Order: sequence, then structure tokens, then C-alpha cells
Amino acid sequence: MPSQTVTVGSRVGLHARPAALIAEAVGKAGVPVTLATEGGNPVDAGSPLMIMTLGAKQGTSVVVTTDDPAVLDQIAGLVAQDLDAE
Repeated sequence: MPSQTVTVGSRVGLHARPAALIAEAVGKAGVPVTLATEGGNPVDAGSPLMIMTLGAKQGTSVVVTTDDPAVLDQIAGLVAQDLDAE
């Protein structure tokens, strides 16, 4: 399965707001996506709660995995953005 490693861009890491936005995008994409910290177990990126269990802070490397290359780019881009900026 294709994967991409990106650095968390949100100031507070993958906490409530960023996790909810990522999970919403995964739900709309309609394909399975997982996130994992390097060396960690993958979690369902369609679940904000599961994303928050990663404990990924700003600057943490996260591996995004899915079979759909367009969705991979989209979700990797969200992880890399500062989703807390207004």
C-alpha cells in the first residue's frame, strides 16, 4: 500500500481540531486511510479519537497510508498544514 511520511504542521499537534478535519476528509474520500508515527502501530484516520491517540506533536513524522494516490496527497497535505490557524 502506498505511503508518505510527513511532518505534523499544526501548533498543537494532531489534537481535537486537526484530528476532526483530517477524519472528515477521510470520511468524504470513502477509502481506508491509516496514520502512524514512525515505528508505531497504524490507526484509522477516519476516527478523530484514534488520530489523537497517536500523540503526534508539531514536528513529529507521521506515515500516511492508503491505496488511492490522490487521497494520499490530500491527507498528507492536511497533516503537514497548520490546521489550527484561523
